[in-house]
Amino acid sequence: MRTTTSPNTPAISGRWRRVSASALGTAVLVLAGIGTAAHASAVPTATIKATSVAKATPAKVTWAATPCAVPKHKGDLACNSFRVTGGTTAFQKERAAETGKAATVTPKASSASPTGYGPSDLQNAYGLTDAASSNGSGETIAIVDAYDDPNAAADLAKYRTHYGLPACTVANGCFKKVSQTGSTTSLPTADSGWAQEESLDLDMASAVCPNCKILLVEASSSSMANLGKGVNEAVSLGAKFVSNSYGGGESSSDTSYDTSYFKHPGVAITVSAGDEGYGAEYPAASKYVTSVGGTALSSSSNSRGWTEKVWNTSSTEGTGSGCSAYDAKPTWQTDTGCAKRTISDVSAVADPATGVSVYDSYGVTAGWYTFGGTSASAPIIAAVYALAGTPGSSDYPASYLYSAAGTSALNDVTSGSNGTCSSSAAYLCTAKSGYDGPTGLGTPEGTDAFTG
Repeated sequence: MRTTTSPNTPAISGRWRRVSASALGTAVLVLAGIGTAAHASAVPTATIKATSVAKATPAKVTWAATPCAVPKHKGDLACNSFRVTGGTTAFQKERAAETGKAATVTPKASSASPTGYGPSDLQNAYGLTDAASSNGSGETIAIVDAYDDPNAAADLAKYRTHYGLPACTVANGCFKKVSQTGSTTSLPTADSGWAQEESLDLDMASAVCPNCKILLVEASSSSMANLGKGVNEAVSLGAKFVSNSYGGGESSSDTSYDTSYFKHPGVAITVSAGDEGYGAEYPAASKYVTSVGGTALSSSSNSRGWTEKVWNTSSTEGTGSGCSAYDAKPTWQTDTGCAKRTISDVSAVADPATGVSVYDSYGVTAGWYTFGGTSASAPIIAAVYALAGTPGSSDYPASYLYSAAGTSALNDVTSGSNGTCSSSAAYLCTAKSGYDGPTGLGTPEGTDAFTG
């Protein structure tokens, strides 16, 4: 659990999540589908406690951290995702209300049909149905992750075919998978945990921008250096939209990482804000990226048809947010409770209980799963940027959001919190009207807020 401090002296967790024999055992159990819902935190992983699963009731949604949330080595970054292991998801509840047929996620197994939100749900929730139908051709969304998913192309095809999305294959030039050096043949070691993360990211990019091309860049490990080289490779190969669903604690090296890996004007680089509640993570804290928080998304009888609140499950599970200890405040951020860079800028669905549908087969039973975490929201937002069109060549596209603050182009999220922070800057951890840390300026309502 993080220790919180005043907003201008933010909590600094250990620079990287640490891995122990106990944590590795947890990772194995999670991969087998019998792990806990707790995930790697900035304290030694031996202190991780079972939370969501231990408290679950038959109808309550339970989940487990994706194995890549437990780093293999000291110094590695962790993915920000959870896989639902049981209970009735928001998607299933809504379909049951429509059909009168109840369904639940079967623990330790995949499902024969989706159990989470799909493309039409996400497009509808964020006012993107028309844009998703007509925009995105010629744009490339890059997904940067660690290690290889040997089944990435095949699993992506299953997802897109099921939902009637245009084919995106290597053969038709829509999908490409490369290493951090750009090789299509010399790929990293395969890893079933990161493969789940990659399936989640690829499916979310597809769901929101079906006409976009997709470039998957696989780093040789989950170190900042290798993942950063993956970002640089994605940009060198022409991607104008780059999604990153990983993070770790901050350090004094972050400003140098900014310059080395994330300073790419004219490119929308999205980064998940983290899944451990209040507290800053890097690279979400980079002043050159769009940091993406997470919400709980549910259907509603209101005029929008949907409602959202801050995703927060417990003191150690929920969207990240906070005040960076090292990164300078970008000129477009004007909040006064944090002297440096504030996380987040924008948000989208991340709560596993209101999670998204993913098809995966590598290292797990082939089939449909429901995922959550800010690993879902980062590629969603990258895809919204892609629908909005190529950024200006000298722009850092996070700035576009602030120009649209307070307009109908963003759904303001005004309820919920992700932890405890200073009462003098409560917005850093508590939603309110206008800008706040957990959800930034809100969630997309169309593409207008994502264009210069």
